[in-house]
Amino acid sequence: MMFNRPRPIDVTSRLWRVNETQSDATGDGPIALLRAVIDLGIRHKVSLSVCSMAGILIAALYAHSLPPTYQATATLLLEPRQSAVTGGEFGAQQTLDLNRADSELQTIKSERLLSAVFESLNLKDDPELGRSQPSFIGSLLGRLSLGHLTADRATVDQTAPDAQSGGIELANEADRAAFLNFMSRLNARRVGQSFVIEIEYSSSDPKLPARVANATVSGYIYQTVGFKEQIARARTEALQDRLDSLARQVDAAREAMHAGTLPAIATPDADARIIGAALSPLGPSAPRKSLITALGGVIGLILGFGVVVVRMALDRRVRSARELAREMDVRCLGSIPNVPGAKGVPWHITSPQQQKFVAAIRDLRTSIEIACTSLRNDKSIVIAVVGWTPGAGVSTLCASLAQLINRGGRQVTLFKAADGDDHRAVGDSLPAVSLAGAVFAGLMPEQLNFEDVGGIAVLPIHSRDTNANLFTDFRNPRVRRIFEAARLRGDVLLDLPALRHSMDALALASYADAVLVVARSGQTTIEEVSESVQLLRRAGANVVGTVINRTRG
Repeated sequence: MMFNRPRPIDVTSRLWRVNETQSDATGDGPIALLRAVIDLGIRHKVSLSVCSMAGILIAALYAHSLPPTYQATATLLLEPRQSAVTGGEFGAQQTLDLNRADSELQTIKSERLLSAVFESLNLKDDPELGRSQPSFIGSLLGRLSLGHLTADRATVDQTAPDAQSGGIELANEADRAAFLNFMSRLNARRVGQSFVIEIEYSSSDPKLPARVANATVSGYIYQTVGFKEQIARARTEALQDRLDSLARQVDAAREAMHAGTLPAIATPDADARIIGAALSPLGPSAPRKSLITALGGVIGLILGFGVVVVRMALDRRVRSARELAREMDVRCLGSIPNVPGAKGVPWHITSPQQQKFVAAIRDLRTSIEIACTSLRNDKSIVIAVVGWTPGAGVSTLCASLAQLINRGGRQVTLFKAADGDDHRAVGDSLPAVSLAGAVFAGLMPEQLNFEDVGGIAVLPIHSRDTNANLFTDFRNPRVRRIFEAARLRGDVLLDLPALRHSMDALALASYADAVLVVARSGQTTIEEVSESVQLLRRAGANVVGTVINRTRG
């Protein structure tokens, strides 16, 4: 009788303490995070693959919808200035430091020089510049940049040759927008800390970038040589040949700027030497379609992981024994794989799936024996198996356990509930006698007629008589006597009805020495398992662990 009183399992269990919360042995750190990410990726490989392919497809379509952009770069080397003196000789060479190089770079970027190039190439009517209006932020930054450059124009652009090379007056807002767009496409920068300046222009027209870059270089040379020409003309002692030389250089630079090319003659009086002409690009430099496509795949993969994480946060269904053990304060004793058509433990194993199923049932039996070590003491025990909803596979699980225990040499009595979703694993037709009917009719244990199915004594819990099922009290002392009589013959397994639809499971679970809560993989939620454990414990049942059934993979 002592074995029917529910109580906590003795903490002196020899192998593990099932009533104590087990600590999570999984370590923290980057390795654990990497393992979790890999496990998540393998588990949701289909969803992640779909998201990645969708990202690649969208990115590829976007990349191919972008217009191609061509770039051309002209290279300029700044050299120290030399002043013209009497007799055509050059004076002392002026030094060129980094500050002077930065000033010359700002001169190239100035509105005065760029507006001259813009006007000389007649770019205000270019459809590309007029069509692509700058954004609000770009327009605001452009205005700020233009205001700053205009304020500093007097100090930066002191080398202007004449009034005709000054900034142009844009007639209307359309021309000004075109000029702002032109400035945004042109970029001048120093190469490291050297005196080399690269002038780059981008356009969807493959021929225009080289013209603009070369014209900017020619405009800078024209501006510099023109300044020297003015200095030479201002000297009363200037020689005519010196003036003629400077005039030729000025004309060559002006013509080159208007033509979008480099000067046709040498310009030794310039402050810079051209070391690289801008060439028409052979292919577009943007957009980088392969890079955009790869980035789209990565973004799709990241979004896929985000969707999976959100789904996992919202989806509380149990999917693995590790997850169930982590979320619950009771140990998960077993993980039973899903084998279609399995009705119990076969005598002859014919497939690897059957072998995995039988091995999982054997491991579950061993776990139950270890968990109930302090309860057995060479005596029979009563084990109850219950689920929250029908279809958790409780009947098949109980029948398989009964068959395995029976083939191990012990007598087994199975009290079986009808589970509409489970195939009947023991007995295709149930007898008229049942536990509910026996209690309702007041029968004694020796008056019960158990059906022998493969050496297992089987008795249904509910009766075919509806009145017996409705009016039977399973807390009746007759139920205890029937279980005690069955215990004398061997171990007892209780295949209990679902907790959600009937309180009979709570009444019968209190007679068991150990209770297992079954969760079906992919259907039962953590909250349902937790509520099942709480209801059973409040009813006085000894819950020793959980079992996850019909797992995949």
